Amino acid sequence: MAAAAAAGPARRRRPGRSPDPPAPPAETPGSGPGSGAGSGPGLARRLLGFELRDVTRWDRFVRLLHRPTDPAGLGAFRAAFGLLMALDVPQERGLAQLDQRFLEGLEVCRFPLLPLLRPLPLDWMYLLYAVMFLGALGIMVGGCYRLSCVAFLGPYWYLLLLDKTSWNNHSYLYGLLAFQLALLGADRYGSLDGLLRPQKRNAHVPLWNYALLRAQIFIVYFIAGLKKLDADWVGGYSMGSLARHWLFAPFKLVLSEEMTSLLVVHGGGLVLDLSAGFLLFFDATRPLALFFVTYFHCMNSQLFSIGMFPYTMLASSGLFCHPSWPRRLCARCPPWLRGVLPSTRPPPASPDCHYGGGRGGGSLRPRQHLAAAFTLLYVLEQLFLPYSHFITQGYNNWTNGLYGYSWDMMVHSRFHQHVKITYRDGLTGEVGYLKPGVFTQSRRWKDHADMLKQYSTCLSRLLPRYNISEPQIYFDVWVSINDRFQQRLVDPRVDVVRAPWSPWSRTPWLLPLLVELSPWRERLQELENQLDAHTDAVFIADFPGLHLENFVSEDLGNTSVRVLRGEVLVELVEQHRNRSLREGEGMQLPAGQYHKVHTVSAEPSCYMYVYVNTTALALERDLERLRELRDRVRNGTAKEPLPPELLPIVGEPLPGGVTADPLVTTFLRRERRLEERNRRREAGAAQRLRRFLRKKYHLFRRSALMTLISLRNLALGRPPLEQLAQEVTFANWRGEEEARPEQGDPEL
Repeated sequence: MAAAAAAGPARRRRPGRSPDPPAPPAETPGSGPGSGAGSGPGLARRLLGFELRDVTRWDRFVRLLHRPTDPAGLGAFRAAFGLLMALDVPQERGLAQLDQRFLEGLEVCRFPLLPLLRPLPLDWMYLLYAVMFLGALGIMVGGCYRLSCVAFLGPYWYLLLLDKTSWNNHSYLYGLLAFQLALLGADRYGSLDGLLRPQKRNAHVPLWNYALLRAQIFIVYFIAGLKKLDADWVGGYSMGSLARHWLFAPFKLVLSEEMTSLLVVHGGGLVLDLSAGFLLFFDATRPLALFFVTYFHCMNSQLFSIGMFPYTMLASSGLFCHPSWPRRLCARCPPWLRGVLPSTRPPPASPDCHYGGGRGGGSLRPRQHLAAAFTLLYVLEQLFLPYSHFITQGYNNWTNGLYGYSWDMMVHSRFHQHVKITYRDGLTGEVGYLKPGVFTQSRRWKDHADMLKQYSTCLSRLLPRYNISEPQIYFDVWVSINDRFQQRLVDPRVDVVRAPWSPWSRTPWLLPLLVELSPWRERLQELENQLDAHTDAVFIADFPGLHLENFVSEDLGNTSVRVLRGEVLVELVEQHRNRSLREGEGMQLPAGQYHKVHTVSAEPSCYMYVYVNTTALALERDLERLRELRDRVRNGTAKEPLPPELLPIVGEPLPGGVTADPLVTTFLRRERRLEERNRRREAGAAQRLRRFLRKKYHLFRRSALMTLISLRNLALGRPPLEQLAQEVTFANWRGEEEARPEQGDPEL
């Protein structure tokens, strides 16, 4: 892997074509990425860019990794990565909402990886973000490069480890790429450091600089593809609703939505991830790969809210091209523009590279052996980590791993039907319930046993302030993963505060995923398709000896339960009546009352709720009648004048002394919402761009102003609260957008 990535794109010169740019004297025959040895290049060199004998001995492998290489491609990636990270800081890293997350005095449960990690005071957090932002800018321009990398890396990893709820694969990837760039000579082309230090300017970089980054990107693609060999992905269950997006409309001209999901979304994603790294590596297939990965990442930028990740992956594609591509691109620019662009001259020799022959006598320095060993070990470590979950078993749930470094992107989709948090006073025995998510700023704790443990521990510290002594905390989390039955994640009988948990051992109070019920998914889809538009169904699977306590709202006037497998006992709490149900049997449930469904069979039970929201259905009918009445008035077919309380539906003011009808108010609000939605859909490209730029402007404006306020506070002290409130109000100003809620327009 390291050797193949190190060699990079194998390139052959066409007969009669001069090198572009000319090969520098430092690159002797056999040392360039695509040059041959002896009478001509062998098959291995033509395919891989190196001879197989280059990896048969350690010293040859070290020489291969220190082959002199053009720094232009590396410098272009450095500049793009720095720019994208600077844009990422106010957005996905959360600078724009920093005061909402870390305001001093907030009673908030946090989820750090290391228990000792704590957030700094708010003003110091803004300073930390400012350092990270300046570090990203320094990486972009290549100024004080090593210091800039450290300035970005330190705060970035601190913030990532401080909050596990913000973890995802691409945030982890950013940290890895920044770490790698800190070790590479990425500031030798198109950088401020190169302008100030002539010995560094435009000099060769050793090939391992490219090898490390290429291997990392290859691993991201390939491991993501291997993870998509999961049966749920291959079967089309992971992203079942994604094919409804308008981006897939061209495919649905020739395929049904179901086949578009199976073949395009799931099949196409699998094939692309498995093949992208290989296709990018070889010269012959690289144009095809660039087209497909560009199309893929542009689609992802519209399908998902994943920040700068698609653009970072697009920027990384240039690493697989010939390293001199930015130099050749600059050489084709007009002469008047070349003066402000990086150099187009061939790169000079560098002491970091190994030239062989007459340059350096072919000897290898200890530093070069160390760099080769690091490259090899790093690649092996990255190949091992996605499959290291047998070590960190405490972080394994229904899916393996610490949800950040496994590259199992989009393989699992979850839907939570019911979450209940019960507390018990350890002294009085009093039982109560907490609103799910109280004292938190995230919803990801519901899916991970380690976060549930942290959350319960935090609640046990906070609840005594509300006269609850020695609290015991019980979670009842119901979740469906990839269209399976809704089932419990953890045992609701376990006090999680005192339950054992270790990162190195399996969590005993975690309930297993009922994978044996996975074949039921087709049957569940068939049952759901049999329902009319006003009827919904929820499919439940529960373990023997447990029960589900549920409340049927008054709005659900027609609710029933039907057993699909096993045997249950339905307890009507207020009626003090029980009824046993077996497979195929069902019963009507009274509205406005609690009931319990006990699983009494020896195997897990499966049952379904079927319900109609009669209140919502009646409201829809009333709104439709108002819509028809308004249309008759407008087209002149109404037989009677409108009552005074209905005049607002045709745009006339409400007469004095007449009370507004709540139904009319709901109707007008619904119509304004539909008009706003249609206006946005029908907006032209210029209007959409203007709306996008305005949104980003206010986001960056608030980030900058709040940062300046905090830096002022650190330097000069905090001003009076009245002045501080005025400054924050000014930072929150959003111009014409603030007027819309006052006019009664709905926020979408």
